[in-house]
Amino acid sequence: MSWSDLLAHHYHIHGTLTPLPGEYDLNLLVTTDNATQYVLKVMRPDCDPALVELQCAALEHIATVAPDLPVPRLVRTHTGAAYVAANDRLIWLITALPGEVYATFRPHTAALRTDLGRRAAQLDQALMTFTHPALSRPLKWNLLQAEWALDQIAVIVDPDRRQLAAAALHDYVGVKSTLCALPHTAIHNDLNDYNLLVSASPKGVVSISGILDFGDLCSAPRICELAIAAAYALLDQPDPLRCLSDLVKGYHAVWPLTITELDLLWPLLRARLAVSVVNSALMQQQRPDDPYITISEAPAWRLLAATATTDPELVAARLRVSCGMPFSPAATRVQSWLAAARGHFAPVLGCDLTNAPVVSLAVAEQPLPQDPFALTAAEARRLCETTPATVQIGRYAEPRLIYTEPAFFTANHPLAERRTVHLGVDLFAPSGTPVYAPLPGMVVAVERFTAPLDFGGMVVLEHQTPNGDHFYTLYGHLDPNSLDHLHVGESIAAGQPFAALGDAATNGGWQPHLHLQLILDLRALEGHWPGVAAPDEWEWWQAVCPNPAPLLNLADEQVAYQPIDTTGLLQERRRHFAGNLRLSYAMPCTLVRGWRHYLFDDWGNTYLDAYNNVPHVGHAHPRLQAVAAHQLRMINTNTRYLHPAQIAFAHELLAKLPPPLSVCFFVNSGSEANELALRLARTFTGARDMITIDHGYHGHTTGAIDISAYKFNHPAGSGKPDWVEVVMAPDPYRGPYGADGERYAAEVDRAIERIAARGRRLAGFIAETFPSVAGQIIPPPGYLAAVYRRVRAAGGVCIADEVQTGLGRLGTHYWAFTTQDVIPDIVVLGKPLGNGHPIGAVITTAEIAQAFDNGIEFFSTFGGSTLSCAVGREVLRIIDEEGLMANAAHIGNDLLAGLRELQQRHPVIGDVRGMGLFIGVELVSNRTTRAPATTAASYIKERLRAERILIGTEGPYDNVLKIRPPLTFDRAAFTVLLERLDTVLAESFIARVVE
Repeated sequence: MSWSDLLAHHYHIHGTLTPLPGEYDLNLLVTTDNATQYVLKVMRPDCDPALVELQCAALEHIATVAPDLPVPRLVRTHTGAAYVAANDRLIWLITALPGEVYATFRPHTAALRTDLGRRAAQLDQALMTFTHPALSRPLKWNLLQAEWALDQIAVIVDPDRRQLAAAALHDYVGVKSTLCALPHTAIHNDLNDYNLLVSASPKGVVSISGILDFGDLCSAPRICELAIAAAYALLDQPDPLRCLSDLVKGYHAVWPLTITELDLLWPLLRARLAVSVVNSALMQQQRPDDPYITISEAPAWRLLAATATTDPELVAARLRVSCGMPFSPAATRVQSWLAAARGHFAPVLGCDLTNAPVVSLAVAEQPLPQDPFALTAAEARRLCETTPATVQIGRYAEPRLIYTEPAFFTANHPLAERRTVHLGVDLFAPSGTPVYAPLPGMVVAVERFTAPLDFGGMVVLEHQTPNGDHFYTLYGHLDPNSLDHLHVGESIAAGQPFAALGDAATNGGWQPHLHLQLILDLRALEGHWPGVAAPDEWEWWQAVCPNPAPLLNLADEQVAYQPIDTTGLLQERRRHFAGNLRLSYAMPCTLVRGWRHYLFDDWGNTYLDAYNNVPHVGHAHPRLQAVAAHQLRMINTNTRYLHPAQIAFAHELLAKLPPPLSVCFFVNSGSEANELALRLARTFTGARDMITIDHGYHGHTTGAIDISAYKFNHPAGSGKPDWVEVVMAPDPYRGPYGADGERYAAEVDRAIERIAARGRRLAGFIAETFPSVAGQIIPPPGYLAAVYRRVRAAGGVCIADEVQTGLGRLGTHYWAFTTQDVIPDIVVLGKPLGNGHPIGAVITTAEIAQAFDNGIEFFSTFGGSTLSCAVGREVLRIIDEEGLMANAAHIGNDLLAGLRELQQRHPVIGDVRGMGLFIGVELVSNRTTRAPATTAASYIKERLRAERILIGTEGPYDNVLKIRPPLTFDRAAFTVLLERLDTVLAESFIARVVE
């Protein structure tokens, strides 16, 4: 009988059968007519029935004790049998699980590795009470039996590779007695990257969705389970130790590990790799044409080679720290002794520091450097200026943007991981100040560094507690000439001066200061001597280099930076702000600094801002800072008083507009500006009704929402007011008329007819000139001319909302309406005009302004304040003098070309459109039907945020990636954007979205 017939006969299930990969057995995916899926397991001819019984029993045990675990469910035959014999084979059936195998799934995130560790622990807990005689069978994959690989090591022909594998197996032999002494339990024993399924959500959350193949079940210590999972999860990862920490954290959070188990993990992981490569070599001899046999061989060799010289003791220490355990017993004793001896150490600078002021260099508190990628010499001189009588303290654990080099071994690009978190305490004092040993020590390192380390002279002393535990202190930024008498091995007495502070040249240009760092294990630093850590590595480095406050006879809190409590901020926000005041992204950003098109969070991580149009000329522009500060030192008042700033701003703004637009109203925001534009139209025409574009947005005030279809047509919106008519957005990609602007404009005729049928007249037409919220739409040529002609013929006025598109964003045109060869009657501007300062403007004709002057005063308290006018005028000058409009054209063209190249390789991209730095990328699940890929857009937005790139999504289906950065966006920025977008577009979730 065929396998299909056997399936129907024994299970009463009919479907199509598709082969799946496997090492020994035949696995067939069964898909029924209603899309239900199973896996038919057809065992090899000589399979021991006990092996099938073992797997069936384990699956049913897990289903009983841990029903939430994502493991297959055994499907019994219609007679209740767990398996049957047919065609000289044993066959059995299990449910299929969703997801893609871990090996091919992308991305492999830290969260995924942590989830794998968590699932492994849950599985081990579920199997803890499972017993079966076959668990103790001979099995080459049982790490308790791994010596066989050492016996067969000669099968590896290459001598260097043979030595790599042999070394790992010899390390295993050295720990086997400790391993065997641990409690044994049933374990899966093969959580490799092809036995795990992974799924992703539209929010970019990746998780383990399936655990497969229980054929290697055995009895062993549970640490073997974690070691095997880690051996495969670390394959081809750029930072294996960080990956291993992620995995261990997940396991430990569910089922806490012991120190003994953690100490065994590294040699067991490497032993599994060695067993794997030896087995591959043997199997290659027997079955040279079977690709499954050697599928993990090459990455296993790479990982063995990459980890060959890694200190296993440091790995164990790192894993203990990941699990919240002490770095080492000795380190715990050292810290306890230091705390007890606090107050009795010799003063490091020869003076009492109890009342020394603390100065901040923190990213959230210190505006220097203005450019976080380049500390200038002038800025360096201003850092922590001291007087001869004053010592100032720079805090431990403080995240700073002052260190402009990327972290060790990372690429030098704008989003490279940076070392920002200070590992010591700085003591700012005059050059030449003597440095004293706080306690007896021995010199173990003397260095005379030059740029880029900027340490000047450096000394490391070794100390010993009364109990014989060793620790170290590092002293940086010393005068190299003061170290001429020192040599390694020299003893230094407590209170003995052994060096002096260097001048600014040996302090990176800063004010002279001592960098004091406490070190519990010198092996973690030797060769690099980092004084700063990357935020993602902080957990490890604070364990290696804890707060040195005891050595200064100070309380820890006196010198330690208190980080922003982001969890508390979020809780307080939820408590005191309305729920519909939403945060961007599933994982909110805590952003505290900005520069040009970059943003920085509270730990100093860099984000690329490809989304925020409000900082039009770039975040934290120094010219705007200077203008605002100057004006605030003078006066800030309103338009009820004469001031040259208001007239100067109006002149420069009107010079950018066609002559009929000659009268300015300054307000606080685009919302207020659109509200005023609505009043102007109604007053001038004496009519009330308005026409607006579908899915348009004009602000959050009552009147602005009434003309914003994006808001009133929302399922929770109030609905279209009876005085508003909505016309189709002129969308050449998705609209029914393609690029025929006249046919879209004809929608206005029907809207005017409906208004007339109600016995009313048209007041005006309002639209974002290029509809942004509707999906970054570029209207067809001639569209607005056709619309304006109809509106004016009906007695209405034409309002151009240029909040998103004005002020040179389009590169080739200062205003979007000029691309359509029209002149509106009213132009609305918003916050980009003030680069984030609250400002808006309405510019109209003298005729409309005169009609509005009907005896009722118009006044906006802060609209047109002297400060706002000074800032707005400077924004206009910056655009011109820094060539930002030309930059938008040049960079925008190149970015659009790059996006269109991505479109050729990624079918999820249906359309790329835009002008300058106003760009939309529309995502579809099918290019033929143009079905919107909303989930893909959400996924990409969240994944790019995880990659520290900020974009938005828009459109009626929320399927358009909105790219709308500050006009400073440059080649380095768009290169990183394209590279990371390309990577995300190739990830597994996106591939499943496309039909």
